[in-house]
Amino acid sequence: MENDHNKNKNSIKFWSEFDRPREKLVAKGKSSLSDSELIAILIGSGNKNESAVDLSKKILQSVNNNLIELSKLSINELIKFNGIGEAKAISIIAALELGSRRRESNVINKNKISSSKDVFELFASNFSSTSYEEFWILMLNRANHIIKKINISEGGVSETIVDAKKIFSIALENKATSIVLCHNHPSGNIQPCEADIKLTKKLKEAGKTLDILVVDHIIIGIEKYYSFADEGII
Repeated sequence: MENDHNKNKNSIKFWSEFDRPREKLVAKGKSSLSDSELIAILIGSGNKNESAVDLSKKILQSVNNNLIELSKLSINELIKFNGIGEAKAISIIAALELGSRRRESNVINKNKISSSKDVFELFASNFSSTSYEEFWILMLNRANHIIKKINISEGGVSETIVDAKKIFSIALENKATSIVLCHNHPSGNIQPCEADIKLTKKLKEAGKTLDILVVDHIIIGIEKYYSFADEGII
C-alpha cells in the first residue's frame, strides 16, 4: 500500500500548482518550460508509475534529448512507450511538424531570398525526418523572389539521381532567371563529396547556355548546412 501511495504522489496533480506544466506556462510564460514539460502538455497524462513529465523525459532520453531525432520517430516507435497511445503519438508528431513548418513560413512570408540561411530555413522542414537523399531546386526571378521549389529526385541513403535536362526544363517552364540547388545528407555530414562538386559545376555551365544562373548549392545536414556560394566554390 505504501508503494502505491508513493507512486500516486508522482502524479502531476500532487505537485505544487506552479510546478505543473500548464499552470507554469500561464504563470511564467512558454519559455520557462523545458522540452519535457512542453511534451507533457501535449500528451496530458503519463502511466500509473510515471507522470506525464517523467514519461516525456524518458522519451526524450531515448533520442539523446534531441528534438530533431524525436521528430523522426514514427507512430509505431512512439507507442512502444508505456502510456503513449496512437492519439498521443499523433499529437507529438503534429506539434513537431508545425514547429518545423514555422521556419519555412517565415521565409515564404518574406518572399525573397537574401542569403544561404534563407534557403536553409526554407528547406529544413523538407529534410527534418527523411532518411534518404532528396534533390530539390528553388526557382527565383530577377529580384530573387521565390517562384517555386520542386523536388527533382529521391535516392538511397548516400546518393540520388539528378537529371540536368529535367532541372532546366522546369526552370524554363516557370520563367526562372536563377536557381538554387539543394539536397540533404542524411548522415549529417554536410561536406560536399567529389560527385557533389562535379554536379554543381556541370549544372552551372549548363545554366549559362540557357541564361539561367545557378546561384548556390546548399547541402543540408542536421540543423546545419553547407553553401557552395558562401565557400566561394560556385
